[in-house]
Amino acid sequence: MAPWPIFVLAGALIGTLTGLFGVGGSSIATPVLSLLGVPPIVAIATPLPSTVPSAGAAVIPYVREKEARPRAAAFTILGGMPAAIVGAYLSKRVGGESLLILSGIALVVVGQRVMRPIDPGMRGRGSTRRRNRVALVAVSAGIGFLTGLLANGGGFLLVPAYLLLFGLRMREAAGTSLLVVIVLAIPTLLVHWSLGHIDWPVAGAFALGAVPAAFFSGRYAHVVEGPKIRHAFGWFLSISGVAFIAYRLAAGG
Repeated sequence: MAPWPIFVLAGALIGTLTGLFGVGGSSIATPVLSLLGVPPIVAIATPLPSTVPSAGAAVIPYVREKEARPRAAAFTILGGMPAAIVGAYLSKRVGGESLLILSGIALVVVGQRVMRPIDPGMRGRGSTRRRNRVALVAVSAGIGFLTGLLANGGGFLLVPAYLLLFGLRMREAAGTSLLVVIVLAIPTLLVHWSLGHIDWPVAGAFALGAVPAAFFSGRYAHVVEGPKIRHAFGWFLSISGVAFIAYRLAAGG
């Protein structure tokens, strides 16, 4: 595997994305750690110990600017947490290689949709849908299941869901997602820890870079226009997903 300072730098990169986009970071960290020589199932779970403190540091500016929706976050957690536990236990049956490919595909699909325009009518329908708590809990359960299966905080799915299904703007979606990520990552972390999927020395080095970077990038996100952040988020997810799928297919061959 790569030397530990490289994992610190990788953590700083993921922490920056956490603050800017409201993602827990594991969706991107998994392919990065895999490229640095971490075994597949370990690469999926090892970023989790840094997810909670990174999201907690990143969400502070969003809360101060009232760009996080605690009520929407609470109903998301209600649906997502039990499903995340189920998904985490099932991850061992699916296998590391399959999960890594699935992560890359999800990045591409989500990234492409996020870049497309969101018209006012769609946002209005989303706001109405968000007030339907049953719908919010049901969608959150599906996201929670994938969160546990893919061992991430759920942000890379939550942010697009808030944008496209529930009418939030980019910074509102990012701030609300971070509130949820803080909670959803905990049961997923505990399950994968019990299954022995976490390399703690790598996790520590990763967190050393991720937490401070998440805090400072969360502050910077508020000086950039929302649509620019959204497009940057979409492009990054798409490019990362394509590159990672290509790498895994080449390695498998």
